[in-house]
Amino acid sequence: MNDTTPAKNADAEIEERKSARSQRPTSQAFKEFIAKDWDDTLPPAKRREVADFTPARLNRLVAEFPNTRLVFPAGVYKVRSNDTDYRFRPHTAFAYYTGLGTDEEPDSVLVVEPSREDPARAEATYFFKPRAGRDTEEFYADSRYGELWVGRRPTLDEVETRIGIPCAHIDTLRDRLAKDVGPELNLLVVRDVDPGIEAMVDEVRGQNSLSTGEQAVAEHDRLAEFASEQRLVKDEFEIGEMRKAVAATIAGFEDVVRHLPRAVAHERGERVIEGVFEMTARTEGNGVGYDTIAAAGPHACTLHWIRNDGKVREGEMVLIDAGVEVDSLYTADITRSIPINGKFSPVQRKIYEAVLEAADAVFAVAKPGMKFRELHQTAMQVIVRKLDEWDLLPCSQEESLSPDGQFHRRYMVHGTSHHLGMDVHDCAQARREMYLDAELEPGMVFTIEPGLYFMENDLTVPEEMRGIGVRIEDDVLVTEDGVENLSAAIPRTPDEIERWMAGLRG
Repeated sequence: MNDTTPAKNADAEIEERKSARSQRPTSQAFKEFIAKDWDDTLPPAKRREVADFTPARLNRLVAEFPNTRLVFPAGVYKVRSNDTDYRFRPHTAFAYYTGLGTDEEPDSVLVVEPSREDPARAEATYFFKPRAGRDTEEFYADSRYGELWVGRRPTLDEVETRIGIPCAHIDTLRDRLAKDVGPELNLLVVRDVDPGIEAMVDEVRGQNSLSTGEQAVAEHDRLAEFASEQRLVKDEFEIGEMRKAVAATIAGFEDVVRHLPRAVAHERGERVIEGVFEMTARTEGNGVGYDTIAAAGPHACTLHWIRNDGKVREGEMVLIDAGVEVDSLYTADITRSIPINGKFSPVQRKIYEAVLEAADAVFAVAKPGMKFRELHQTAMQVIVRKLDEWDLLPCSQEESLSPDGQFHRRYMVHGTSHHLGMDVHDCAQARREMYLDAELEPGMVFTIEPGLYFMENDLTVPEEMRGIGVRIEDDVLVTEDGVENLSAAIPRTPDEIERWMAGLRG
């Protein structure tokens, strides 16, 4: 890739604009002074637990892609406003295969290929920009990479110790990508992550007579697809991280309940709920795994209500859908619909218990060998039965459940389950036969989350039910003979919820 690429030109323009207002010192005397008298003692680097699990992940990867060099970019900073960036979060496939999490090393790249000596074994190299010397302008003048701006950066040796993967300077990446590429060695990249790296790969492929156009895109996309499918079954490390994420999320829900009186007193009480949960997420983990839904009253019927600017009123319910992402980037995803004053009204309890019955029905049948799509079908049978009991269906239960019916979906548009892991909707690029049509296996982690949503302007439902939305969402692990509810520590029944809230609010 040369310096005339759009990405390079854009970076140059940004730097030029920055320099127009810069007041950073440029004198030679300053440069000589700032380079001297620093204690460069390095703390000991510690090997991470995940480093014991990444070799198996990488070996499985090269078994799927023989005679292929695979490129996983971490991603780049994304501009939030002018010259400020969003907090960096690496691409999921990159994080899964490197074991790196949080905001570590934007613009870095993992390269994986079969070993020449043993094609069944993966050889990986991690390319990144290590710390610069004190005698460089980067040290004090680079607001993205300079240590005086972003903190101490690691050395190549430090990162290699932590993740157990050989490391190299990012400046040597292009030569590595091009080496031996041709009829005997393919080159693939996870697309739409880092435009500069993707352009570099395209250039190398073009220079070595590899496919271009739609065929090349299909080859690249198969890599992303497999990386998604490989995460469908979690290893022991991943399951441990999921437990940590769930535990931190439970703590966040408890903090929210404690602060409900403050939320009721505030004009934008939903923001109070959002803020309280995010405080827990940032102190106990890396942050929230997705935008928190704090939906009070009728807002609970808007499935992805993240504006969170409404009031929290006594007598109504609030639907809280939130998850903590831990430093390894695994996230929980839990929803509870709770009465703001701590007591369910009769109609609130009726709707809640119907949703709970649907969730419990899924828990009762979920086990290895069951098809993933059957989880939703099981929940819908209960939802349809309850709606029929309430005279809300314009047809029979059988007709509504048929593919040509689906009238009940007016009150529950979303699905009952999705896989969960490093992404809140994990493994989303997996093929249908590997996801919806696949059988459950031990080690899978997914949600069970039926709901009922009666919009406040829906004239098909009784007035007393309008404006009530209920979702109950738990995170479950498939075991050898069933499923384990990882989030069971948050009460689920109405009576348990009322006692839980009373105890937390003292």
